[in-house]
Amino acid sequence: MKIIRQISIIIVGLVFIFSGVVKGVDPLGSAYKFHDYFIAFNMSWLDWLSLPLGILLCTAEFMAGFSVISGIRQKAGIWVVFLLMLLFTPLTFVLALNNPVSDCGCFGDAIHLTNWQTFWKNVVLITFTVIIFTGRKEVTSLFKPSVEWIITGIVAGTFIMFCLGNLRNLPVLDFLPYKTGIKIADQMVIPEGAEPDKYQTTFIYEKNGEQREFTLENYPADDTSWIFIDQKTILLQKGYQPPIHDFTITNTDGVDITNQILADSNYSLLMISGKLNKADTLRLSEGFELGKNVTNMGISFYILTATSTDELQIYFNGLSFCTVDETTLKSMVRANPGYILLKDGIITGKWSWATVPGKDWFSNIAANKQDKSVYIKNTTFFVISIITGLLLILIILGFNIRQYTIRKL
Repeated sequence: MKIIRQISIIIVGLVFIFSGVVKGVDPLGSAYKFHDYFIAFNMSWLDWLSLPLGILLCTAEFMAGFSVISGIRQKAGIWVVFLLMLLFTPLTFVLALNNPVSDCGCFGDAIHLTNWQTFWKNVVLITFTVIIFTGRKEVTSLFKPSVEWIITGIVAGTFIMFCLGNLRNLPVLDFLPYKTGIKIADQMVIPEGAEPDKYQTTFIYEKNGEQREFTLENYPADDTSWIFIDQKTILLQKGYQPPIHDFTITNTDGVDITNQILADSNYSLLMISGKLNKADTLRLSEGFELGKNVTNMGISFYILTATSTDELQIYFNGLSFCTVDETTLKSMVRANPGYILLKDGIITGKWSWATVPGKDWFSNIAANKQDKSVYIKNTTFFVISIITGLLLILIILGFNIRQYTIRKL
């Protein structure tokens, strides 16, 4: 039984740590998922809580997993895991039945699960959780309570800083389809032989006051006494969907300029703002100023937004404004505003408002001079995050070794 319990501790701890980390990598993505749920359940008045709840959830998951697997405040971690599973298992069952949002977002954009897959994952996980919970009385403290609370506070504070760093600087690990280095057009292609969507079409006919439903195989094509009333088409099975889809850029004249931008052999800088009125005014002004500077350097500059046409007119300033689907913009870059640099349709740079290079860097790029300073700047947070993660792994391993030694003695 001790072996089963130890295996359960490792599985539950790792799953919760992984779930917390992949959400913490992309806190804005978690906020978008809360937004989707609030809209689906007619609770849009809670939308202002989307980001705080996103950060709170991933921190709770990570800290619960850390406590369970490291042995520090383990009993508290077991209680948190147990309560979260009691909440989310029935909730995911309801979501699987009603399917208000197609992807639950339990593993962020790292792993996409259907609502039914999520529910059965939780059924398996709650089994391990119950095993751990029933043995919670056997838990012994590794250190004095005050020491354990200090360690817990330091780890929690570090993780929250990690979340805020990803929020400011863009995710340290990019799970989105618009990654640096990819050619957008290649990610929009459906390969030959790919499984298409499968639909079922039902025809409704009426005869002598009676309505009946027919399929394509048995509808009364040759019986003119049946009068056609209506038809219904439902999706039976989703087919292959390319990583990038619904990517269309339209200028203010209603002209689709997607291919023009993707085929441009020169640099194009895209400033992305889902809703201009939700972006900080100063950040927008800095973006507009950057746009004027790079345009003078010969770099094409486009502002992509989902702002309505009427509202968009108040921002017109001589720059090129274009409309794009808001969901597409959210999957392009997790910032408002954010920036993507294209050349031959290939993403050669991607930044948030906080990390976008200055005009001197773009001047060097326009002049075909090499300037690696921005890449060094962008990798600093990545390196710090990796080092911190390795230290946490060493802490967990160290505490587990000590915990095992204590129990052996």
